[in-house]
Amino acid sequence: MHKLVGTDGGKFYSWLMKPGRYRVGRKAGSDFCVPHRTVSRAHAEFEVTPAGKCFLTDLGSRNGTFVNGERIESRVPLGEGDSVLFGQTEFKLVSADESEPPTSGLPRIVLAQDEPRNSVFLAIDEALKPLPPKATDLPGLLPALFEMARTQDFTESQEAMLLQSLKTIAGVIPSDRLAVLFVSDNQQEVYTAASLVPEGQDPGEMILSRTIVNEIMTNKNAILISDPKDDPRFAEQKSIIMSELKSAIAVPLFDENKVLGILYIDTTNPLHRYSDEYLRVLATFGNIIASRLLNYALLDERQEKQVMEAELARAAAIQKELLVSSPPPLPGYSVYALLEQSRSVGGDLYDFRLLPDGQMLFMVADVSGKGLGAALLGSNILASFRILYDEDGFALADAVLKVSLQLFHNSSPGDFATLFAGVLDPVTGGVRYINAGHNPPLIVHAGGTVEYLETSGTMIGAFDFSTWEEHKIVLSPEDLLFIFTDGVTEADRDTGEGQYGERRMERLVIEARRETPREISCRLIADINDFMEGTPRSDDITMLIIRRDHNEI
Repeated sequence: MHKLVGTDGGKFYSWLMKPGRYRVGRKAGSDFCVPHRTVSRAHAEFEVTPAGKCFLTDLGSRNGTFVNGERIESRVPLGEGDSVLFGQTEFKLVSADESEPPTSGLPRIVLAQDEPRNSVFLAIDEALKPLPPKATDLPGLLPALFEMARTQDFTESQEAMLLQSLKTIAGVIPSDRLAVLFVSDNQQEVYTAASLVPEGQDPGEMILSRTIVNEIMTNKNAILISDPKDDPRFAEQKSIIMSELKSAIAVPLFDENKVLGILYIDTTNPLHRYSDEYLRVLATFGNIIASRLLNYALLDERQEKQVMEAELARAAAIQKELLVSSPPPLPGYSVYALLEQSRSVGGDLYDFRLLPDGQMLFMVADVSGKGLGAALLGSNILASFRILYDEDGFALADAVLKVSLQLFHNSSPGDFATLFAGVLDPVTGGVRYINAGHNPPLIVHAGGTVEYLETSGTMIGAFDFSTWEEHKIVLSPEDLLFIFTDGVTEADRDTGEGQYGERRMERLVIEARRETPREISCRLIADINDFMEGTPRSDDITMLIIRRDHNEI
């Protein structure tokens, strides 16, 4: 059996690689969570076979996954001794009985249940009040505060900024060890983001009280610890912090009503007992550091948002390119389709195709869900149908069944789509159609009467035993076929006055029936926008209109 061991520069990891699949990422809840800014939320996946073979796959991470220095693009095998980089975090696959590597000179953090008796808590709001005159007399304080404030323009990495900040603090507050600590979301783990110790000295092991950590992180309290060696509960501890420590202070890194971490310093020198003034000075330094950390977090968030926006823009462009820009020319008929998405990408789709026998296939579908997932399912449906268009003797019912089964067997439960698909014979005006759970389209006759084309079967992709019955209608001259998705009728401005509705849509289409399909679509969109009164739409809108012209072909 193997282990994956490594560090992100602040925390040491050791994971036993038992048979199974393991997701690596920055997202809380990942099987192997690495909360480093260069690691994507879903970065990579390990697969360990029952025979003990290990494979690694990158999941489209922003900064890449590297094995022995080479960026991987597909599933690759791993062997003992292989090095792995997730972004800028370094790991190695080792034997399960191999000793763990050192933690790059950073203190190891252990949480204990006990609390030192000689400790005093101070609310951070109190600690951040203007410094008393005695504190401002500390040598080098004002230049140090100026230097810390200058880090607001620091262009180096977060780790470099933290280390420089600790060096600045060490010039004002006498200390043996300084550290910036981060705490996991569930406050079960504490790890070192940056530390400063005398050159050549072992950073040792920090045994921190879980109660103290909770006080700092949850209640935003600063803490002053005075000589914990006098506390008999810690007399047997062998770490530097509890066996030799004379005094320690810690403050929350607090900004925008959020605790981002802990700033901690300690000393073993009996001449350097920390006081309330030192605690207040450290809180002031911590406030500056917290502000800078928040800037890094906002920068990461902005970069992630920019990447996501770029990916969505590309997805929207691809989805648009997949749609037919204009229907095939069909003498004697006016045809138009319109799709307006409520988001960058969506689950509505339409299509046209002139079949080898001269008939025109057309369809409108509405995929369950919204956003990128619905768009991917929609693209799958569109591609599946297009493969079948050029088959000899294209049969509509058979095509719908094949696509439905493909969707059912290759997607999750709850992934389905409503569909209206038809084949128009331009010579006779006959339309063979299937309505798979879709909103009933309208036939508006020349005289203004209306009929609805009700469903002839269930949604596609919902079941593996569905069948659909073909129905047939005939479009007479000046008849209009109007197909739409529920984004039209269910447009809702959320004022309690109800939805746009079928009645309003029907009246407008009847009134505009003699106009071109494009003009009808534009009038309907304008009327929906008037109804919404500026309220953003929550669903995609798709319309497909076929009108048989007055002149016979």
